[in-house]
Amino acid sequence: MNFLSQTDPEISSAISSEAERQRETINLIASENYASRAILEAQGSFLTNKYAEGYPGHRYYGGCENMDTIETLAISRAKELFLAEHANVQAHSGAQANMAAYYALLDYGDTVLGMDLSHGGHLTHGARVSFSGKSYNFITYGLNRETERIDYQEIEKLTLKHKPKLIVTGASAYPRIIDFERFRCIADLVGARVLADIAHIAGMVAAGLHPTPVPYTDVVTSTTHKTLRGPRGGFILCRKELAQAIDAAVFPRMQGGPLMHVIAAKAVAFHEAMQSSFTNYQRTILENTLILAGELKNLGLRLISGGTDNHLVLVDLSQTGVNGKQAEEALGRAGITINRNAVPFANTLPPRIASGIRLGTPAVTTRGFGAKEMKHIASLIVKVISNIDDSDIEKQIREEVSQICRRFPISAIDD
Repeated sequence: MNFLSQTDPEISSAISSEAERQRETINLIASENYASRAILEAQGSFLTNKYAEGYPGHRYYGGCENMDTIETLAISRAKELFLAEHANVQAHSGAQANMAAYYALLDYGDTVLGMDLSHGGHLTHGARVSFSGKSYNFITYGLNRETERIDYQEIEKLTLKHKPKLIVTGASAYPRIIDFERFRCIADLVGARVLADIAHIAGMVAAGLHPTPVPYTDVVTSTTHKTLRGPRGGFILCRKELAQAIDAAVFPRMQGGPLMHVIAAKAVAFHEAMQSSFTNYQRTILENTLILAGELKNLGLRLISGGTDNHLVLVDLSQTGVNGKQAEEALGRAGITINRNAVPFANTLPPRIASGIRLGTPAVTTRGFGAKEMKHIASLIVKVISNIDDSDIEKQIREEVSQICRRFPISAIDD
């Protein structure tokens, strides 16, 4: 940070403060993780200096031979990791990956089925405030009220009634296994295509610990962070027959020059995900989440669907007298970072308030937390929620959190 502190001390100070915040807090945000030093090195490299509009072998700028090597590696690794016929690694984010896929598969106003945001879907799965809800006729499906799991019978009925051109599967706050094969069977009833958004579960899919959507879907979109533990970015997998349409939707329709420093970091992330240690890491995420969920239940909190099959837990606070915003802020003061979240069928509160919280274990698992720490964290969460806005309790837990964090340094920050 020597150059930065001399050139722009204000930004340097803010970055240093963020490093300290990450060191001293327990991160349970399901969509966050800690990228490796190698990934940070690639993303922070002088590759940011190079424009490379186009694709490998077909650029609109000179001097792209090394960019071609980097992007080709990222593409080939993504295809190998997910057993896909084609990969596009240029999408700047998961939302833009979805946008490009819609551009490739749909016309303006087409009918699409997507998961309701309040039931665990994503903004880009048809929320009215999103480009997706404004550009296409999204019909939403959700969870069964009794099981709080995806209601496949409802999806089949909606499909037969509305005859969508596309069915979108995947979620941002759904703690259970998704049956991609069943989505394919339902879509085939009306000749619809299927898109799977695996942004949250990509790491588990890559490790073979969650069923893969690739054989059953036409397009798969994802981010490269979250459980995949790479840089912030997106990518798209598809069948060979859709490769040209997907690539054209990304460039030139949606984006200009790709971010080559980020694509290099994506390539490193795919390489890391091919190692046996990554599979062990994903297995530990699942173990940690099960322990966290079980302990929270034992301590009296209600979990949506009663538990979890993946990296996240969705907690319904509607019967506790505490809303999601209150819980998020109180836990934040106690050194535990989470996010408020809507929960299905709960008393409707505005998104900025919410009736629940979402917890995830990818980041703390990267840090080295295990069963003992997960049980301890669960007890701290319940203690804060049970004593909401008690500053003495928050201060006491903040000290406990600091002690835990000192035992588990973040390698890419502390090395």
